[in-house]
Amino acid sequence: MDKEITSRKAPLLSQLGSSIFSEVASWKREAVAQGIDVIDLGIGSPDRAPSLKVRQALSQFTLQEDMYAYPALKSGLPFREKAAEWMKHRFGVTLDATEEICTIAGSQDGLAHLAMAIAPRGSIAIVPDPGYPIYTASLALAGVEPYFIPLVEEHQYLPQLESIPQEVWDRASFILLNYPNNPITAVASLDFYESLIDFAKKHNVLVVHDLAYSEMGYDGFMAPSILQIDGAKDIAVEFHSLSKSFNMAGCRIGFMVGNADVVSALTELKSNIDYGVFDPVQEAGIVALDEAMYSDDFVRSGEVYQRRRDHFIRTLHEGGWGVTSPQATMFVWAKLPPLANGDFSTESWSSRRFAKQLLADTGVVVIPGDAFGIQGEGYVRIALVENEERLVEAAIRLGQFIHQNRCV
Repeated sequence: MDKEITSRKAPLLSQLGSSIFSEVASWKREAVAQGIDVIDLGIGSPDRAPSLKVRQALSQFTLQEDMYAYPALKSGLPFREKAAEWMKHRFGVTLDATEEICTIAGSQDGLAHLAMAIAPRGSIAIVPDPGYPIYTASLALAGVEPYFIPLVEEHQYLPQLESIPQEVWDRASFILLNYPNNPITAVASLDFYESLIDFAKKHNVLVVHDLAYSEMGYDGFMAPSILQIDGAKDIAVEFHSLSKSFNMAGCRIGFMVGNADVVSALTELKSNIDYGVFDPVQEAGIVALDEAMYSDDFVRSGEVYQRRRDHFIRTLHEGGWGVTSPQATMFVWAKLPPLANGDFSTESWSSRRFAKQLLADTGVVVIPGDAFGIQGEGYVRIALVENEERLVEAAIRLGQFIHQNRCV
């Protein structure tokens, strides 16, 4: 009997990402086809280039003939040493570049593969809701069960660790958190990290901290590292990325630091998957970190996005949408305003409906909050990835949309 094949796609693929991102992309294509002036504030991809020195380094090393062997055949140690130097400079954290740092092709690369390297199939990982989609996608790849811990406004979007059942702690391989947070822009203090480390040690559960937005704090806020807590390296690792902080998203480079056993596990897995980050990109990363530490001309990405935030939020407020101003990241996490439309009640305005109608009516792209989990319903995420003039224009369009659809 001939076998019937209905699709060449494995069922696993349906678990790897939110279908809403694909939907939003299709909405955008429709709007562009209709001649609408689209302002895309959806995906958090920096719209600025790396510094001139970083680009010059990338060009210089790309032209060298000895840069085209497999990166893994070289040590890759200079970049890790520079990463260790930056961690010491920025956070006061001392790391062994040979044992406690793993170079990765951006933090998403590391986050996607970590569970496979450290978590037994059938175990549990505690992940946030809302949360960045790769967190749960990585668990599907590894055969690990997610336990979602809600992040809600009444608790300043911090997890209530004491609410996690004992049986979850007993089966958990790790707990993953992300501050400053994507999508909800919340921040955490060293006091919170200290309590988190205490919980983790009590239950012998690894802490995985995603610190991709460390350099994107506003109003003087500088995000701390969880490794600043005494003894954190015994039970924690942390991801860092050059994508957002140094506008190197397309270069794909970052690093994981912390517990040596976990670093070794991810390094071993990665050695079976790829051959490492292109050496000229590592050299460019070294220049970027050097500039951040020692250049008087270096402008923190947080300063750029703070100006954008200020213009955008002020114009939104003037238009009647009183969203909360973020303290960090490149996003605004906006609670939907009360709206109505014809025979529909306010409750009918889901995040998805709001985002779709907004794009159709105004050309402004935002991401529905439920792309990030159940707790994201009722919100949209707005990325500050346009210049100030375009952001003000987007905010004006948003205000007009809200005015036209507001409950009376």
